[in-house]
Amino acid sequence: MNLPPIVSPQEWDAAREKLLVKEKALTRARDALAAERRRMPRLAVEQDYAFEGPDGRVRLLDLFAGRRQLIVYRFFFEPGVAGWPEHGCRGCSMVADQVAHLAHLNARDTTLAFVSRAPQADIERWKARMGWDIPWYTLTDDFDKDFDVDEWHGTNAFLREGDRVFRTYLVNARGDEAMGSTWSYLDITALGRQETWEDSPDGYPQTPPYGWWNLHDQYDEPTVFEAALSDAAASQRGSRSARS
Repeated sequence: MNLPPIVSPQEWDAAREKLLVKEKALTRARDALAAERRRMPRLAVEQDYAFEGPDGRVRLLDLFAGRRQLIVYRFFFEPGVAGWPEHGCRGCSMVADQVAHLAHLNARDTTLAFVSRAPQADIERWKARMGWDIPWYTLTDDFDKDFDVDEWHGTNAFLREGDRVFRTYLVNARGDEAMGSTWSYLDITALGRQETWEDSPDGYPQTPPYGWWNLHDQYDEPTVFEAALSDAAASQRGSRSARS
């Protein structure tokens, strides 16, 4: 291996500072790109797509679980995938392994769900083996084809206005490599991180950074957006939940 040279602490610090300039430029460029996503035109979803869930048949609207935003990852776990029925796509599984605790997304009025063509019994078995706790539904129609994830994995973002659903963005191919953190998911949504420093259109929900953060088991009402705005969630320490 042709490894880089060994240098003094001063030389190492200088080399890092040089790279840090480029890293900060990349961060600013990433923020600017997310701001452009928040200004993407919406695409109305006219078809009433159906899925099978743990409790039976549900609609796309139900996948939101009452929240305003929905992120759907197309996981390849079904007949025809290598290893079926013992396991699903290895790449998709790496994505699932990287998913952060969902309470943080929920606190930003956002739901994450997976979809596959495997029956629910197989999905539950696979989730139990891998230790995943992600809402996961069975495709029953052309949802995957219509949203460009029938032949390759991908992540679609949706926004709900009442009972109307809109497609707002798609990340696929190598773009999925970066997915998994709370921030990477929020950055592809129409509303973003919903923090005051962001460049968002007028009227978008925004709260101060840090203030809404909480321990994942101490969001008082993780399904209700207003819980993240409460005085009880105003510090990084979070409130002490009375619930067991």
